Amino acid sequence: MTAIPAGNGGLEGVAYDPEFVPGAMNAVFTCLAVRPGERCVLITDQACLPIGAALAEQFSRATDEFEAFVLENVARRPLEAFPRAIAEAMEEADVTCYAASARRGELRARMEMTAIVDRRRIRHAHMVEITPRIMVEGMRADFRKVDALSRWAMERVSGAREIRVTSPAGTDMLATFSPALKWVKTSGLISRDAWGNLPGGEIFTSPASVEGMYVADGVLGDWLATKYGELRENPIGIRIEESRIAEIACARDDLRRDFQAYTSHDLNSNRVGEFALGTNLAVTNVIGHILQDEKMPGVHIAFGHPYGQHTGADWTSSTHIDAVACDCSVWVDGKPIIERGRYLVDPEELDER
Repeated sequence: MTAIPAGNGGLEGVAYDPEFVPGAMNAVFTCLAVRPGERCVLITDQACLPIGAALAEQFSRATDEFEAFVLENVARRPLEAFPRAIAEAMEEADVTCYAASARRGELRARMEMTAIVDRRRIRHAHMVEITPRIMVEGMRADFRKVDALSRWAMERVSGAREIRVTSPAGTDMLATFSPALKWVKTSGLISRDAWGNLPGGEIFTSPASVEGMYVADGVLGDWLATKYGELRENPIGIRIEESRIAEIACARDDLRRDFQAYTSHDLNSNRVGEFALGTNLAVTNVIGHILQDEKMPGVHIAFGHPYGQHTGADWTSSTHIDAVACDCSVWVDGKPIIERGRYLVDPEELDER
């Protein structure tokens, strides 16, 4: 085990597994591309302290202008609002990273944080519910290859009229798209134009319309991922009409009720706000954590907030919950690009820039 030195915002002396180092280096030097002299802010919590310590070590090596916060040291959990002390530090930052657990009821606080990121165009890594396993799997991806695949996929979906998705579990869904709504690439190489989750590896937009059946047999987002984990044994079937949830079916009644409640919070909580293709080649199966699982090659959708500041969608919601389906096949305007979770292209032949 390795421990970082004093002067890192409550992370002094915290031990971390050396196996975290490649992923932490990837985050700081490849994904965020931190340069000497840039102001960086890291936000972590007690649940993710060793991972936070590994990230702090790399931030400290990249720049002298670095500040770390442990959430429990500045606010009571669950957060009712984003802590003012951290918000003030972010107002002066070039780069930020949120590597902390998700608590029920904290989505609004995180949205307050990303509003600062969007307004100031900060290079931001969003690592909600980061785990040791993710640090040694998805975070060890070759993000330049992931970016090359993401660009290949973007070339095929940009301008698409419709995309059909099927899966062995029963997904059969048709989404249509508007040229007024933008596709966004979050491959793990983070710029000022759009913050991204780490591990990265997806392209997404807000669809014009969605119809059909979507079976989430992978994982759900936010605190439902922590509570229910993998959904292979208890898939949740979601019938979608005019882009909204029409019916929910699941063998676990508590899961169905929780998902129903989450997607009934406001007028648009049950509306499909995101349609995404996962592109992280290091993610080969579901582990029950949305942060990594949504990057698995295939399709995931989300109900609620459509990230209109990036996609151009003209509506909003106070909630956003992802749902991942496994082994998806995908047709773009009738042409196949994914078969049972495998892109129909050799990643080794793609141009890395």
